[in-house]
Amino acid sequence: MDLDALISGAREGRPRAVARLISMVENGSPRLREITAALCADRPNRARIIGLTGSPGVGKSTSTGMLVQAFRKRGLRVGVLAVDPSSPFTGGALLGDRVRMQDHATDPEVFIRSMASRGHLGGLSWAAPQALRVLEAAGCEVILVETVGVGQAEVEIASMADSTIVLLAPGMGDGVQAAKAGILEIADVFVVNKADRDGAQTAIRELRNMIALVERDWKPPIVPTVAYRGEGGEDVVEALDKHLAYLQESGELERRRQARARDEIEAIALAALRSRFADLHGDRRLDALATRVRESGLDPYTAADELLAALG
Repeated sequence: MDLDALISGAREGRPRAVARLISMVENGSPRLREITAALCADRPNRARIIGLTGSPGVGKSTSTGMLVQAFRKRGLRVGVLAVDPSSPFTGGALLGDRVRMQDHATDPEVFIRSMASRGHLGGLSWAAPQALRVLEAAGCEVILVETVGVGQAEVEIASMADSTIVLLAPGMGDGVQAAKAGILEIADVFVVNKADRDGAQTAIRELRNMIALVERDWKPPIVPTVAYRGEGGEDVVEALDKHLAYLQESGELERRRQARARDEIEAIALAALRSRFADLHGDRRLDALATRVRESGLDPYTAADELLAALG
């Protein structure tokens, strides 16, 4: 496979080349290091990354499609990375997010990619950071990242996005639910979707009360939408623009992106360490240390220090 041709094709925005590179990233290709080095060598302009999270049924995919339309009206090239849960039994995943984004399927300035979480916790896929880099290289100016959204623990997106949208809907839980598991801390913009339903104003009022209890320099705005009718998309984008301006003025944007790069390096280093430790099962050094812990009074922390020094 001609990797240079693939990367050149991706930089030219060719969908087939972009898809092939993301597949190589997702499958942990032996050439992953080469791919990443090539993509980083000639850095494109940094894309604006916007995360969307929320419980199942709030309309994440439909809202993502609505935002794609709003950004396309501005003439921006848009990438979508939609993460779906993998089955713990078969390992497969129903990559169905694109079904709700068919309006953009033929737009050459929109690239939509579904990815399976493959057991990764936090609502994303382990390959998401590298997939984002591929979409950046393809010239996407805005990248929307839709999380799995299976509960209250999918907060990893906050460390990967410049702005995070938390979607809620009437009847999906009271104000106490909104306060759980850091959801108030990760939201930069709240979107109350399905605002044409009964209870929408109650949900908005409860959110306002909860936000008032949290001390933050940025108070997340609450935007009502009816995504399936395309209502409220422009209002959400305006709220995101205000948040971007705040990030730039406060220096928070660079801090977030610095933290994102640091987290990516740390994750790669830890993965390499785990790989090295996986080879230790049955190793004589590990068995010798285990014998000393069991029989000679060596404490396990000192044993671990000796092992790390040996791996050096």
